[in-house]
Amino acid sequence: MSQNDPIYRIQFVSNGERYELYVKALTQGSLFGFVEIGDFLWDTHTQLVVDPSHEKLKSEFADVTHTYIPMHNVLRIDVVKTRGTAKITQLSDKITALPTPIYSPKKER
Repeated sequence: MSQNDPIYRIQFVSNGERYELYVKALTQGSLFGFVEIGDFLWDTHTQLVVDPSHEKLKSEFADVTHTYIPMHNVLRIDVVKTRGTAKITQLSDKITALPTPIYSPKKER
């Protein structure tokens, strides 16, 4: 990876949890309404203490090269200088996802 390649930190909601991942590839994706991410960056732990949420993410995305995230689940995308630790955090009961899809179906009368 060269010095000019951006590193993206993407935060999104999935199954009541907030995911924070670091990736090198981020595009609008070919599927309408989805953000495509790929080239995941993982920490190589040199310490004895290992974060279980980081390990859960590594195993969840172990065989994944690219994934598609619904746009309405994305909380934030940042370009960062250095990668951090990927993690999952539990959302409180006060935070809810948007309840409606992009296109609402017509109501039958």
